[in-house]
Formats: sequence, structure tokens, C-alpha cells
Amino acid sequence: MIWLKAFVSGFLATLIFHQGLFALFYFVGMVPAAPFNLSPVPPLGVPAVISLAFFGGLWGLVLWAILGRLNGFKFWLGNVIVGAIGPTAVAMLVVFPLKGLAVSAQTWVGGLMLNGFWGLGVAVFLVLMGAKAARSGAGNS
Repeated sequence: MIWLKAFVSGFLATLIFHQGLFALFYFVGMVPAAPFNLSPVPPLGVPAVISLAFFGGLWGLVLWAILGRLNGFKFWLGNVIVGAIGPTAVAMLVVFPLKGLAVSAQTWVGGLMLNGFWGLGVAVFLVLMGAKAARSGAGNS
């Protein structure tokens, strides 16, 4: 059950935290593309934002596997840091080149900010779903 909570946390954090911050960036003119992209993506033709959220769920599993034993400040900070670095590094070093997208300092910084905020969202949802206690010293369920 904990792994399902970790996946759902990553999925929801993508839709709410990641895309929410992306929307803010879009509305102030920092990024040219609109959030919540509904364009179908291969191979299944699901909306791009749902595909992104699915991979956010998979990354939620990774965060739980790495950080699930931590409590308190270390848990929160760990989710932000690992959430920022892991998905951004994979996106910039693997996904962007495969898709022929440019990688620049701006995309790195934007990715770190978006994915760090996503990592915070994962931690928030893990706590809200009871997978993790909000305070240090409390055990996992």
C-alpha cells in the first residue's frame, strides 16, 4: 500500500505542484509553452500532462525508495533536493537530447526549480495520505 501512496503522491504532485508552478512561469512570461499540455503523445495517445504525471508517479516511487526512512527536516529537504536533481538530470541528459530539444542553463535552472517544487509536493502528499508523519520521531505506516 505504501508504494501506491508513493506513486499517487508523485502523480498528484506533478499535476498540482509542478504544473502549478509551470503555470505561474507561463503567466509571467518566463516560459513560452502553456501548462497542462493536452496534446496526445505516442504510443498510447494519452495527453502529455497525463504522461508526465505517470512518470511523476514513477519518480515518486524512487523518492520513497531513497528517502522513505528519513524523518522530519531531512525527509522534507531530501525530497526537495532529490526531486530537483534526479528528474532534471534525466530530462536534460537523456529525454531532451532524444527529443531534439535544446538544453541550456535556463532549462537546467527551470527544471531544478520545477522538480524541486514537485519533490516538495511529493512530501506533502505522502504526509497527507498518512504514508509519512509530519514530524520527526514519528514512524512510517
